[in-house]
Amino acid sequence: MNDFVKVFAPASVANLACGFDILGLAIEHPGDEIIARKSNHSGLRISKITGDNGLLPLDIEKNTAGYAAKQLMITHGCQNVGVELEIHKKMPFGSGLGSSAASAAGAVFAISELLSLEISKREMLASAVLGEQRADGAYHADNVAPALLGGIVLIRDNTTLDIIELPVPEQLYVSVAHPEIEILTKEARNILSSVVLLNQHVKQNGNLGAFVAGLYKNDYELISRSMNDHIIEPQRKKLIPWFDDLKSTLIKTECLGTSISGSGPSIFALSKGAAKAEKVHQIMESFFQNLVIEHQVYTSKINCKGAHRI
Repeated sequence: MNDFVKVFAPASVANLACGFDILGLAIEHPGDEIIARKSNHSGLRISKITGDNGLLPLDIEKNTAGYAAKQLMITHGCQNVGVELEIHKKMPFGSGLGSSAASAAGAVFAISELLSLEISKREMLASAVLGEQRADGAYHADNVAPALLGGIVLIRDNTTLDIIELPVPEQLYVSVAHPEIEILTKEARNILSSVVLLNQHVKQNGNLGAFVAGLYKNDYELISRSMNDHIIEPQRKKLIPWFDDLKSTLIKTECLGTSISGSGPSIFALSKGAAKAEKVHQIMESFFQNLVIEHQVYTSKINCKGAHRI
């Protein structure tokens, strides 16, 4: 076993417009850092949390990262091994960037590395999803899976975690603008209607299938045509007053498409090539500067590493 490991787990963008709760991708930054070390006491404990403004509990049962790590240790029969976790939050809460998912993914990967469990990331996934469930009450992997595995993922079934890792086109870039306001995932889920009209269902399924096909075919035009959300975005954008203005501005840049990142308030856009991505980045910056809203903008290629040691 190792005595000490330090892990980075990235932020993620869920839904990708046409794939509510079943599509997600990892970005290069920001992300959370998790430190795991062996200790002389029995069992798991959280010794330190930074970057959370005192909001996160040290209680294993109530902490996303702690609960995920505990579940992994129970699964592999090492729950009595002495382990201390440090959680260093490097990304905002309620941002639509998978903050709790990054912590959960980083924690299970750190435990696996520390205790030399010699298991695959897929074998860690169920424990990580249980950890994130502590934060938003839902059992879904559209943030956790990309944060842990990296790349772009499709969740065929959340209950069984039947997950497909999709191809990542070489010139695909993602830009994410995070305005410093908070929208909690639970609240953003509560406003959603349980009724989906037949024509919405047909359009959304067409876009979802075409988006996946576009990734496999390396067809950026098909990806672009598919990035339309007929069900979730129209309901959630009311929580983001400036969404329509920013979206119309971004579309004029000839980005591939744009929508709400997860539950918001972050907005993401996909672009073909570094030059277009940089243009999108600058427009996002200018937009929020003009609104006089504190913000961060992140632009990168798709992060295909996921959780990893640093």
